[in-house]
Amino acid sequence: MDRANPWLRRLGSLVAASGLRRRLDPAEATGLALTVALLVIFAAGLGFGLVAGMVSSRTGLYRYDAGVAAWGARHATPFTVRAFRLVTQLGSTAVVLSEAVLVGAVDVLRRRRWSGAAFLLTVVVGHNLLANGVKLLVRRDRPPISPPLHPGTGYSYPSGHTAAAAATYAALALLLGRGCRWPVRFLLALAAAAVTLDVALSRVLLGVHWLTDVVGGAMLGLGWFAVCAAAFGGRLLRFGAPVEQAEAEEASGDGAAGGAAQRG
Repeated sequence: MDRANPWLRRLGSLVAASGLRRRLDPAEATGLALTVALLVIFAAGLGFGLVAGMVSSRTGLYRYDAGVAAWGARHATPFTVRAFRLVTQLGSTAVVLSEAVLVGAVDVLRRRRWSGAAFLLTVVVGHNLLANGVKLLVRRDRPPISPPLHPGTGYSYPSGHTAAAAATYAALALLLGRGCRWPVRFLLALAAAAVTLDVALSRVLLGVHWLTDVVGGAMLGLGWFAVCAAAFGGRLLRFGAPVEQAEAEEASGDGAAGGAAQRG
């Protein structure tokens, strides 16, 4: 045991010198949150690449595309079509952009900072450009459902509505959860995931996207959200300062805003 101690101390010194301990330390704002963001970026990028490879090679999940699309068309009813048409709007550009502007404006008024609004708009605009750019590169046709259950234009892969839902609602959950206890943040994240899943299902069951389209869209949206969260972390989550300092800065900012409102 005594012989192992020098090796353990040396290993600890190496970890400390490399910054890995600080990166993984939940007591540091640069630590666990940034590490998780980087892992999400890696996993989402890997998943998107794998799905794109399945589509191009016609393997893996691609084999289920036609069967799932046919099942949705066979079991569609007037009620389910109307319901899914409502759900699918949660991922439309008009809806996610309106939500981003509204929540961003409230955050600006509350915190007297533009970083939250800039973060949301970057997420919304960025995922839209990425999804449409990939569509032009892949040029995949939409499912040949006749008669169509819902209008769809442009190419199919990836699903823009699903990418929008994955990126936007994760960003809204992050922004609204600042300063809240972990159960609230968990419920917000769960709600964001549920909306994304519902939008993805609606796109497939309405016959406007293949199964692999929505899986790829979800990976693209989640990955872009993680990139933006890491990039804006210094302004949103105070990466680079201890949590206690970040919370003190947030509290002083909120207090100053409240005092200004009372004087006004």
